[in-house]
Amino acid sequence: MTRVNEYIRAPKVRVVTDKGELIGVMSAREAVTKAKSIGLDLVEIASKADPPVCKVCDYGKYKYEQAKLKKSNPKTTTKLKEIKFRVRTEEHDYNLKCSRIESFLDEGNKVKVQLQFRGRENAHKDLGFVVLQRVAADMVGMANLDQKPRLAGRAVTMLLSPLPKEQRKRKFQMVHGELIEEDDFEDGDDIENSEFEEIKED
Repeated sequence: MTRVNEYIRAPKVRVVTDKGELIGVMSAREAVTKAKSIGLDLVEIASKADPPVCKVCDYGKYKYEQAKLKKSNPKTTTKLKEIKFRVRTEEHDYNLKCSRIESFLDEGNKVKVQLQFRGRENAHKDLGFVVLQRVAADMVGMANLDQKPRLAGRAVTMLLSPLPKEQRKRKFQMVHGELIEEDDFEDGDDIENSEFEEIKED
């Protein structure tokens, strides 16, 4: 909450003009009196400074400019998507999953790539690293590798984040009308009270 005029609680304040020029340090009461004498307000703009910084300006105009600034810089939310591979993922499925990863990255999302071992596959965990390293190599035109493939229990995971939009170059494209297995489009529910969304592909 922005404090204005008599609502400013600090005993001493550092006063600046609306152009950022320093007027000086004085009592809040004196500063309010000076601001009102020229038909302006005293607005606290840095309450945590010592002493707090206050600006002499038109409060209505200040509020409008702050609202305009906030609107021009909307908060962006990055979501985390998850794609799961298998040790024996067929080439067709591999291409579809990579295309899905590219789509998520192109939307500005981060992507967690996971490969989980089943049964006898646990004795050959090196194969999981081979698959994820291949994915990482195929995504060089779309993503930064934030977290290299690493073993966590019975799974190998890695994390990708999108390159700047102008640098992205897709390698995989899904053909319109192509037959896609049901499990490739089975979307999971949003995780409650979180910015993360999970795409389950078991």
